[in-house]
Amino acid sequence: MGLARWRRILRHRWLDETAARRAVPPALLQRLAERVAASERQHTGQVRICVEAGLPLSYLLREATPRERAIAMFGKLRVWDTEHNNGVLIYLLLAEHAIEVVADRALARQVPPGHWSGLVGSMRAAFRAGRFEDGLAQALDEVTALLVQHFPADGQPRRNELPDEPVLG
Repeated sequence: MGLARWRRILRHRWLDETAARRAVPPALLQRLAERVAASERQHTGQVRICVEAGLPLSYLLREATPRERAIAMFGKLRVWDTEHNNGVLIYLLLAEHAIEVVADRALARQVPPGHWSGLVGSMRAAFRAGRFEDGLAQALDEVTALLVQHFPADGQPRRNELPDEPVLG
């Protein structure tokens, strides 16, 4: 095993769930949940946020990418299983400063992949400037605008298919 691989493993194992809780303290967790709920009243999609400190050891040993983990969490959190196939996962991996956005197939058909790169770039700039909440809020606003544009609320009461609270790990 090479030195770079050992460094990566140590970086991920050094951080644990408390690092995610420091990045997203309870008050911010609550504000983000409220923003997600407000977003979902405007469209038929579902939005989830997941912040993980580091990858599980099994991912590190097989040299998985943050994107692979984001796609796995997209499934694990059942974002793929929404009625209109228009869920979105905003995934942050603290150990690698990685940001991934995974959109379900109905939304992915409407939004070009380059658009997500721009959203990730804006989040990254906000995070580098120490504006973690602003970066997440801006991302949520942009995802909301896309979902409203392509899947507006139909005025009918609907059930909330997924929890609004961000997942920390």
